[in-house]
Formats: sequence, structure tokens, C-alpha cells
Amino acid sequence: MFKRMLSAFGVGGPSVDTVLDSPHAVPGQVVTGQVRIQGGSADAEIGQVVLSLVTRVEVEHGDHEYGGVSEFMRSVVQQGVRVPAGQLVAIPFQLPIPWETPITAVGGAPLPGMTVGVRTELVIAGAPDKGDLDPVLVGPLPSQDAVLNAFGQLGFSFRSADVEAGRIRGVHQELGFYQEIEFFPPAQFASAVSQVELTFVASPHELYVVLEADKRGGMFSSGGDAFGHFRVSHQEAQATDWASAINGWLAQVAQRGHANPAFGGGHAGYNPAFGGQPMHGHQGYDQHGHHGHHGHRSGPGMGGMIAAGAAGVVGGMVLGEVVEEVFEDDGGGDFAFEE
Repeated sequence: MFKRMLSAFGVGGPSVDTVLDSPHAVPGQVVTGQVRIQGGSADAEIGQVVLSLVTRVEVEHGDHEYGGVSEFMRSVVQQGVRVPAGQLVAIPFQLPIPWETPITAVGGAPLPGMTVGVRTELVIAGAPDKGDLDPVLVGPLPSQDAVLNAFGQLGFSFRSADVEAGRIRGVHQELGFYQEIEFFPPAQFASAVSQVELTFVASPHELYVVLEADKRGGMFSSGGDAFGHFRVSHQEAQATDWASAINGWLAQVAQRGHANPAFGGGHAGYNPAFGGQPMHGHQGYDQHGHHGHHGHRSGPGMGGMIAAGAAGVVGGMVLGEVVEEVFEDDGGGDFAFEE
């Protein structure tokens, strides 16, 4: 990012520039780089150098939905920094990426609608001086990628993605929000299902895969939502035949709208879609047992699906444009709402 003058010191004061070693990351790893503070015309004292991870979150309130900026990771990387006049002070850092961090890139391409950024904050004389936001492209874990690839194999196409404030019933979450990735269904299910939404909740040891299908109503049937909930280790997720499981679940949703045995609707925890072996602590929901507030939106499967679903959008420009719009004038709070 461009150097930003520190407003607390006025004209001739120091400037700050945060440089990431790489803009690419995955959940559970760290982002590394340097905060570079260039001294101005006089010596300067900075109380704290703070880095945080922020993303845009949609919040429902009554019949309205508001967009705000949520800070979900915060780290003090240095305290008591003296910046001599005219000198460059470089502060290296390692910033951990939480396991539940939203995915913002698939197949190396930015995921439309999604933004995660590293924000630099300098505390000077007790007052924060925020700014210098650097976007991070957060790619999927191998276990998540296995699921996304299955969506591509089955013929789903990307529709949209966002992050919703709230929690999913029955799923342990560290963060107070979850990502929704929304797809148009394959042609053979389009008459019964309008869209399918995917949510990942990851931890160091396991992955929750939560599916939601918006079922179309018909002359002799009502519409509604059907849910699938699956819990596996990361290793199991990479060995799972997700294409068969998702296709089987969606076929049952299209026919009856009930939960699929592959995602918790079976008996004794055995799933024929996975070779009849007992699944690791899996459980499921039907139309009546999913989110604490409302259903999913959603996003990608693979880079090709994203490109097809975002025709006319210049891939390299998407993230930068959204970051400017989303994080401008965030007001310094956990959320800055806009109607």
C-alpha cells in the first residue's frame, strides 16, 4: 500500500507502510510482513503498533439487512516504538489467520463479494490512528477444496458469496459470523431447487460442511429449505467422495425435501454414499433445524465457475474495488453500519 502520513503528528510527521511478504494465505497459517515507519522531520514516539484482520459482515435486524466491518483478529506487534527523524524503522510481524476466516479466493482468483484485509493501527498518545488496509487472498484448505471441486464436477455454477453475522445451530464456532457460498444447481435439479448454499466451519482438527437447498414450491408441494450437516476430520474430507454425497443429498431434496442419510438422515450413523462406514461424529438437520437466524447465500466451486458467474468483472480489480468501498470510513468500531 502507499505510505500514509500519521495525522497525529501533522505535516512533517512520520509515515507508515505495511508490506505483506505475500498476499496469499490459507486458514490456520500466518501472514508475514513488515510495518515500515519512515521518520519525519522530528523524532516521534508511538505507543503501540497493532494489526488486525477485518471483513465485511451482513447483519439482519428485523426486516432490514446492514453491512458493516468486523474485526475478528487483533495483535499488538510492538510497543513503545521510537522513530528517529528521517530514519526508517521496520517491524517484522507474523499474524495468525483464524481457521474460520472466510475464503476470498478460489483457484487463485478473487471470489466476488468477499474481502479480508490486514488493517494497521498505530496508537499515539493513547489515541488510535487507523488506516493502511492491505487485502489478503484467503484460499481454501485442501479439505475445503475437495468439497468445492465436487460442486464443479456436478455442474453447479457460482452465484454469490457473503458473510453473515450469527451462529449455526449445533456447530461450534469461534467467530460470531459464517460465510455463505451460493450456487445455481445443475440443470437436472433446477426445476426443484432454486439454489444451494455452502458453509464451512473449520477448526485445527475437523471441518463442518453445512448445505442448504432452497426448494421450489409446486402445484402439490410447498417450497422451503432443506439442510445437510456433515462433520469430518480434514484427512477424511480429502478422501471423501463428495460428488456422490452431494448429488445423492440433492436428489432426495428434489424428490421429497427430506434430509439425506449421507448428511445425517440415516440410521446408526452409517452412510451408504461413503462405503457404508461409520462417519466421524456426523449429524444432520432437516427443514426445521438449521441456522439461528436465516439461511445461506453462497459462492464458488472452482475458478472456472467463478469466472462464469462473474462475467464482465475484471478478476484482478474485484478485490481492490471492494476493499475501497467496504472499508472506507469504518468509524473505528467493530461494525460500521450502512442502510
